[in-house]
Amino acid sequence: MKLAVALTQKELSEFLLNVAVVRPVFIWGAPGIGKSALVQQFSEHVGLPCVSLLGSQLAPEDIIGVPQIIEGKSRFCPPAMIAREAPYCLFLDELNACSHEVQKAFYSLIHERRIGDYALPKGSVVVGAGNRAQDSAIVKPMSSALLNRMVHVEMTVSHRDWLEWAGGAGIHSLVVEYVQTRPDHLWSQPPKHEEPFSSPRSWHMLSDALREFGEPVPDDALAVVAHGCLTPHHAVQFRAFVRAVRSRFALASILKGETGWPNDPKDRDILYFLAQSFRAHLLKALPADRAQLKGAGQEAAHRGKALIKELAVLSMEIAQMVVSEDGGQSLPPWFMVEIVRDLPRLVEQRHSS
Repeated sequence: MKLAVALTQKELSEFLLNVAVVRPVFIWGAPGIGKSALVQQFSEHVGLPCVSLLGSQLAPEDIIGVPQIIEGKSRFCPPAMIAREAPYCLFLDELNACSHEVQKAFYSLIHERRIGDYALPKGSVVVGAGNRAQDSAIVKPMSSALLNRMVHVEMTVSHRDWLEWAGGAGIHSLVVEYVQTRPDHLWSQPPKHEEPFSSPRSWHMLSDALREFGEPVPDDALAVVAHGCLTPHHAVQFRAFVRAVRSRFALASILKGETGWPNDPKDRDILYFLAQSFRAHLLKALPADRAQLKGAGQEAAHRGKALIKELAVLSMEIAQMVVSEDGGQSLPPWFMVEIVRDLPRLVEQRHSS
């Protein structure tokens, strides 16, 4: 499912506080972006214990229970995990990964908050969550009857929300600093083949592993855990970032003119990482319209042209990467006009390659 509007973690928290208390809500989103943690946080905020059911591991009897003879009549007795006396938050995780038979078992629970003779205590909340079909996850089509019983919302990744959370969650400093430098690497689209991919969850796993190794993390161990947690390209870039930190190269220092680009051939991976981070900086700092150029933007443009010239001396290929269109993103046309004027050879090579 693709909804017209997606909410960040903070926005979704506020949404749940206003909507989930009166109607069942289903949260759509990619794997590893924090859907389950958000629901746990929500239940704590409203003062309710959270009971999680994993849809992909359920059978119908896990919901409706098994029949028992009581006073000469058969009755279905729901499991003790569900049949509670005090109100609680029922979290149906991976709801769209369960079989259609299990989905049917949820109909009355979600719509009427009832299973057979058992009714959820007044004040209970029902929240569901699941991945999207485009995420290469195990999902099954959700019936229209089940879809229509819930309010649907899509969760998206926000590096600002994640960094704010990471600051108080003990996330390893190298991970925090990297995501601050490359916020676009916090999450990547899950691949269609079996391969690690970057997500808030995988960065958290990497942080835990780095902490266990202690300081400094050996280079071979860093390679193993980075490639075991992240998108391959991100893993290479993270390793280069760690090398840059250890060798005291930092983009902020280069932008301020306190140091220059690394020029030792053995530091080429560091140079490539810094150049990619430099490109991301320019995309963020330069306005699309030159008429809006002022203050910090003017400084970014002036310093940016100077650094591209210096970079071209070291590596025309890497300098070309900075000014090339990538992933549908390109530097502002007015800035490229100035680059063409000052570095025609760089742009000629870009068009001929």
